[in-house]
Amino acid sequence: MPTPTLNLSSPYHKIFQIAPNYSKLKVFGCLCYPWLKPYTSHKLEPRSKPCVFLGYSLTQSAYYCLDPSTSRIYVSRHVKFVESQFPYSSLSGPPSTHHPNPIATWIPAPIPIPSPSSQPPLTMPSEAIVPQPLSAAPTPTLVQIPSSNTNQPSRSHQPSLPPLTISTPSPQIPTSPTNPPDPHPLPTHSMTTRAKNHIRKPITKMNLHTQLSKSNNLEPTTVSAALKDPKWRKAMSDECDALVQNGTWELVPPDPTQNIVGCKWVFRIKRNSDGSIDRFKARLVAKGFHQRPGVDYLDTFSPVVKPTTVRVVLSLAVSRGWSLRQLDVNNAFLQGHLSERVYMQQPPGFVDQDHPSYVCKLRKAIYGLKQAPRAWYHELRTFLLDYGFQNSYADTSLFVLTVAGQSMYILVYVDDLIITGVHTKMIDSFVAVLANRFSIKDLGQLSYFLGVEVVPNQQGILLSQRRYILDILARTHMTDAKPVLTPIPTSPPLLKSGTALPDPTEYRTIVGSLQYLLITRPDLAFAVNKLSQYMHTPTTDHWNFVKRLLRYLCGTINEGLQIHRQSPLNLHAYSDADWAGDKNDFSSTSAYVIYLGRNPVSWSSKKQQTVARSSTEAEYRSVANAAAELNWLCYLLTDLRVRLPCCPVIYCDNVGATQLCSNPVFHSRMKHVAVDFHFIRDQVQNGVLRVAHVSSADQLADALTKPLHRARFLDLKSKIGLLSRAPS
Repeated sequence: MPTPTLNLSSPYHKIFQIAPNYSKLKVFGCLCYPWLKPYTSHKLEPRSKPCVFLGYSLTQSAYYCLDPSTSRIYVSRHVKFVESQFPYSSLSGPPSTHHPNPIATWIPAPIPIPSPSSQPPLTMPSEAIVPQPLSAAPTPTLVQIPSSNTNQPSRSHQPSLPPLTISTPSPQIPTSPTNPPDPHPLPTHSMTTRAKNHIRKPITKMNLHTQLSKSNNLEPTTVSAALKDPKWRKAMSDECDALVQNGTWELVPPDPTQNIVGCKWVFRIKRNSDGSIDRFKARLVAKGFHQRPGVDYLDTFSPVVKPTTVRVVLSLAVSRGWSLRQLDVNNAFLQGHLSERVYMQQPPGFVDQDHPSYVCKLRKAIYGLKQAPRAWYHELRTFLLDYGFQNSYADTSLFVLTVAGQSMYILVYVDDLIITGVHTKMIDSFVAVLANRFSIKDLGQLSYFLGVEVVPNQQGILLSQRRYILDILARTHMTDAKPVLTPIPTSPPLLKSGTALPDPTEYRTIVGSLQYLLITRPDLAFAVNKLSQYMHTPTTDHWNFVKRLLRYLCGTINEGLQIHRQSPLNLHAYSDADWAGDKNDFSSTSAYVIYLGRNPVSWSSKKQQTVARSSTEAEYRSVANAAAELNWLCYLLTDLRVRLPCCPVIYCDNVGATQLCSNPVFHSRMKHVAVDFHFIRDQVQNGVLRVAHVSSADQLADALTKPLHRARFLDLKSKIGLLSRAPS
């Protein structure tokens, strides 16, 4: 609105240099005709009817229109207004012959009312004023307010009042078209009450409100806020006690030549798989970005277990009936010894009062240091090798112990351990020895590992990421979206089209989060890989495909990867390629799904780096990728002391590629893929693997190469090994 501060100009005009649009401002209470076609049930109903304009919608560019005959409020964008007519102006009282004074209609003068002798003088409320029509002569007009409700049905609920005589000059007070009821009538009895003294008790139902209390389950962002909460204060004290008992540092005087590393507190609420609170975690973290290479640290790499290794070990354990045990190492990074000199500030809120200016010289690693994961892995690896374990060459986070023909496996992912083996006593004895060396927490049977729920069922176990999917949908506000049955539509194709997003951060964050779902969801492999190809410059079209994928997750929250108990011990793979499927550069997409018996353990969907000149070439490259993964799996099974009864088989639906793998006559046509050719030929001739033909209808990897129609996609998804569990 215009303001004198801006020389009768509006802030909108000053900011945008254009005059605001007042065309939508209409007179309140005027006659209007909204378009009612969206509200009609058949074509014979009227498309509009006379209504009363009430106001504007707060959620859309529309008007509120009241139908007086049905008391129904319509919301419509298309309304015809008659601002000279007001339907409620003729509901009560005679029509006025003169135009009323607009000021007198809403600022009536107070009228003194004679009161009984036993009470002080009162002032008549403004509701009791009855304006009169204007007359030519300024003669006083006597108006009597009757006690009966004959002429005023709207005030039938009030008690009878004594007749009042009000003298008003008629030119100053016009006749009002309506006479609103008095909400607070005066009592007629002689008792002195609160109402006579104008003391009103508030209506109870009008005060039924509540205030949203601040949740106690919020993670604090500052040390001062955490110290005020007993739960977080206890968590911080436990962390400091663990650091002191572990001998993590010693206080030394500061030196100008030292590189002092800062530290801070990080607060997290640890939750169970069902979302309930497990514990409140406070962690003292060093600011590793203060470190300098060559001074504070040297090597930083630390291996973690591969998802394929986890699925292979789980498949072997379930098929053999082994128990799965889960351990958590408390303050794992604090166990690793440092070979470099690192100096850190004292923890905020826990500064030594005797030596407030001293710094901490770290003896052991602490969270946040660049070399902390490597130091912890080296400490754990040394202990396991001394115990008798052997480190796998295929996956350095896998340790195998064999005693008298009995095996025990350990999977290491930072501070989370999965232990499985033949005998439970063998596992218990090792856990006892491990507890004497490190502070561990025995979590019992495997149920929740790295965001993956392990749900036992009649067929074996189901690997589900239901909680992780719910977190993604809640973060993107897509929980109540309409589900779809396919992750990506067959048309239109996903191309480099659309308007570039002004801020691609959200796109990159969501697509990056979706990549973690590929641990248990091979049906998302092609869609996530396709969307990841546009991370550098995503557009509005790509964003629509992301929302489509989130809608697919809404309908498949409870689906997961089934690990069957009854499964033979053999390796076979399905390899497929979509030749020139990418219409941007006509490159092909390679995909494979590898099974250990009935259980899928490895899958991939990737864009080929070069353009294939024929479908045979594209399929041949895909077979080569599947053969490389099969070789690695064979090495992994050898480390696990597992011997396969027969050589692995790769199923390909291209006859030319299948024959080329075993027939060297065709090699003259494939000189430009000589490396892949020699690799596959040597594997086949040495009997390491076998390539067989399969029909396109039975090619399971087809769902990982291109968008499919609903029926075909659902059929392949069930054949791959995805099942749905009952919602919890």
